[in-house]
Amino acid sequence: MDIRLGVIGGTGVYQLAQLQQVQGIELETPYGKPSGPVRVGLLDGQQVAFLARHGEAHSVAPHRINYRANVHALHQLGVQRLLGINAVGGIGERMGPRVLAVPDQIIDYTHGRLASFCDVEGAKVEHVDFTHPYTPALRTALLRAGADIEVRLVDRGCYGATQGPRLETIAEIARMRRDGCDLVGMTGMPEAVLARELGIEYASLCLVANWAAGCGDAEEITMDEVMENMAAAIGVVPALLSALLRRLA
Repeated sequence: MDIRLGVIGGTGVYQLAQLQQVQGIELETPYGKPSGPVRVGLLDGQQVAFLARHGEAHSVAPHRINYRANVHALHQLGVQRLLGINAVGGIGERMGPRVLAVPDQIIDYTHGRLASFCDVEGAKVEHVDFTHPYTPALRTALLRAGADIEVRLVDRGCYGATQGPRLETIAEIARMRRDGCDLVGMTGMPEAVLARELGIEYASLCLVANWAAGCGDAEEITMDEVMENMAAAIGVVPALLSALLRRLA
């Protein structure tokens, strides 16, 4: 397949309704089954592969996602560029609810996840360079696509990946702020490094669903707030993907 772009959708992004001539492909990988079928179809005449990270019914918690199977399934289909869409909390002042951000760094606070394709008996141990966890060329194309359609994307920022599925405490977010994190989410790792191990270009589009704990005025974070903000932020994603495809072409 000549797939121009792979997309992994996070919370609130369970399908790309704009895809045409869609076929669902069930795949087995050496690492088990992915979260669901890969939906391959046409967007503006270009083939796009879409996978719902949590499953299409949001049935898989962040710490139980088979990240290796998800990334490898797209690799099996020939995906060479991959965009992860992530619902996140905002920590930095620029990262308020409904902001769209394109981070350039990650700090990994997760634990116990199968985080490498080397984690199987007999596999060759690879020490991949991860200095720049997101592919600069794909980040640049995404930022320019935003400019093309006059959608404001916040350039740069550090994504702090936490274990989940619970949200974080005020103290944990305060630590992350001291560490330099601007965003907090539960699915940024090991997805990014797995793409790197397979030589897949990877970038993240973060949709800020809420202020992280202690960063806003609210006493607590509600799922109603999260989903309302996500619905508003998601509205520009189809046009942004179309503009990105034009850039990649």
